[in-house]
Amino acid sequence: MNAILHAQQLTKHYPGSIALDHVDFTALAGESIAIIGPSGSGKTTLLHCLAGILRPDAGSVTLASQAGTIDLGTLPDAGLSRLRREEFGFVFQQGMLLPELTALENVALALMLNGTDRRTSESRAADWLGALGLAGMEQRRLGELSGGQVQRVAIARAQVTGARVVFADEPTGALDSATSSEVLNVLLGSVAANGRTLLVVTHDPNVAARCGRIVELRDGRIVADSAPPVAPAAAPINFKGAFNV
Repeated sequence: MNAILHAQQLTKHYPGSIALDHVDFTALAGESIAIIGPSGSGKTTLLHCLAGILRPDAGSVTLASQAGTIDLGTLPDAGLSRLRREEFGFVFQQGMLLPELTALENVALALMLNGTDRRTSESRAADWLGALGLAGMEQRRLGELSGGQVQRVAIARAQVTGARVVFADEPTGALDSATSSEVLNVLLGSVAANGRTLLVVTHDPNVAARCGRIVELRDGRIVADSAPPVAPAAAPINFKGAFNV
């Protein structure tokens, strides 16, 4: 496997504290990586710097693309926005979806922002929703869905564009244990089925143990980086080739 994301000497300060202290990090294509650590350790800051949401004070982040290596630090804000739309997908604790839109519209919007026509976007969105167990719920708004179903919509949105790296920040943090396990199965299964790289920030040791690698941060530094002691595979999911990206 080849490196897809590489960070070197990442440093990020906030008033009165240092969130990242000269962090080196590499993610390989197809890996699932859990980023763990106590509150304030720098987990989310690292995720946001890797995803181009935050600019580090020092250090670099590079992405291996078909066109060559992209240095995120050299991109203007518009270039970073385009990169996030095309190369990265995001799943957040609260979904960060638009409640005014239906499930189908929320997923299709990710494609339409990239210039795909509405008909094609909605067709691909419907394929993803169906593959993730939401067939028949395409026209429901978020208030008509359970927490687990909303996160499935977010997972579909994160991958419908063909994003090669999916960033998940506490994706199961607002869910009960049974729903958390169900959503994690869907997230890991769908990412693996499409050969994507997954980075998950989590406080939950059960979530971390399901990933292929665990990176632990403390006080803005990586203090451990290894495979988990027990890493059961995601429960089998029959996606029936429904993904169309």
